Parts: sequence; structure tokens; C-alpha cells
Amino acid sequence: MNHELFHHESRSFVEFGLAWITVLGLVLYAFAAFVSGRRFKPWPLYRYVCWFFGIGSAAAAVIGPLARRAHTVFTAHMTGHLLLGMLAPLLLALAAPMTLLLRVLPVPLSRKLSHVLRSWPLVILTDPVITSLLNIGGLWILYTTDLYGMMHQNVMIHLLVHVHVFLAGYFFTVSMLYVDPVPHRTSFLYRATVLVFALAGHGILSKYIYAHPPAGVSGIQAEQGGKLMYYGGDGIDIILIFIFCLQWFKAARPRMRVAANS
Repeated sequence: MNHELFHHESRSFVEFGLAWITVLGLVLYAFAAFVSGRRFKPWPLYRYVCWFFGIGSAAAAVIGPLARRAHTVFTAHMTGHLLLGMLAPLLLALAAPMTLLLRVLPVPLSRKLSHVLRSWPLVILTDPVITSLLNIGGLWILYTTDLYGMMHQNVMIHLLVHVHVFLAGYFFTVSMLYVDPVPHRTSFLYRATVLVFALAGHGILSKYIYAHPPAGVSGIQAEQGGKLMYYGGDGIDIILIFIFCLQWFKAARPRMRVAANS
């Protein structure tokens, strides 16, 4: 009983900290957008919307009723995965936080941040192949090993898994969609090829979960969770693919005009 009470108190402490991070993220972004709007042209409204809904999606996955149900109900856990690892990273990437930060920081700090963005560790971390391995590979490890069971027994493992899921999802998204300044760009064809394999890996994993439930998950819950991962993931991926193709079309349009005029 004391052991259960300790875990309950630990989870409550972690949730309290995450709640403060959520509020801080909302306030700082709104303040930075206000400052940017006074120095330059007003920050686009849709970026506010993307940021607030992105933060809200991430928060719903780690704080509140859904997060608590995720400890015992696999479909709730999988809903959290879709929110934290897919929808939130997509929305936050579209909010262009690095662009906003570069606009509001003093020039010396802005130059230092630009230098960091061009550093070799970020070259590696933003390569589509690496981000796909961290993102999709991490999910395979989570659901095909004892890690899934361990994360529900240890608060720190639970927290680290969620941090990895979010960061891996975010780096994967920004390696595919260039919204913020990207010093190390890769071709659309390269990104498209990696994206196809990544989406296939995600879809195959959802079918694997359907047929081979993680330890401690019943067959019925695994089937429901696998379906949710498959169809819910497809819904978010369609948005990502649409934006990716739109960027590709816009990038190719000047060359199409030159070819038409020649």
C-alpha cells in the first residue's frame, strides 16, 4: 500500500511539474509573439492557434484523465501516443517557434542560436533517416520489449519514454517539413523516400500490436489500440503529407515557370 501511495504521489508531482511547463510554454510563446509583432509585422494568427492546440494536445497526453487512464487502458495509452508523438509535434512545428525566437532574441544571442542550429549534432539529429530511426524505431522497442510494462511501474521510465516520444516525433516532423529556418536542407526526393518507409514502419507496427499484444495488454485492447494507431496515425499523416507536397509544389513552381518561358 505504501509502495502504491509513493507511486501515486510521484505521478502527482510529475503532473504538477508538467502542468507548470504547459502554462509557461503558452505564456512565453504569446509574449514572444507580442514582442515580435511590435518590432516586425504581426505574428500570424494561425501560428498562435497551432501552438496553443499543439501544447494542449501534448498536455492532454501527460496530464489529467486521459493520462491516468493510459496506465490501465491501452486505447487511452494509444490516444496519448497519437496526441503526444504525432499531432502535437506537427502543430508545434507549424507554429515556427525557432523563427519566433530568432526574431525576439537580442542580436548576439540570435547569432549564437543560429550557430547552434548549424552545429554538427543538429545536422545529425535533423537528418530524416536518423529522426525516423529515433521515432519509429523507438516505438518498435517500446511495444515489442518489456519497456512498455516497465514504464507503468517506474515513474522515471514513464517520464523518459514520454519525453522521447515527443522529441522524436518533433524532430521527425521538422526534418520533413521545413517551416523554421533549416541550415542543412535535404532534397524533397530524399525526404519523400524516408517518409514512405517511416509511414510503412508505423503501419506495420500497428498491425503487429494487433496480432501480438504487448505484455500485460489483453487481446481485445490490443486490437482496439492497433486499429486506433493505424487509422488515427493515417489521419495525422495525411495532413503531414499534404503540407509536404504543397511545399514541394511551391518549391518546384519557379522552375516550372522558367521552363514554360524558355
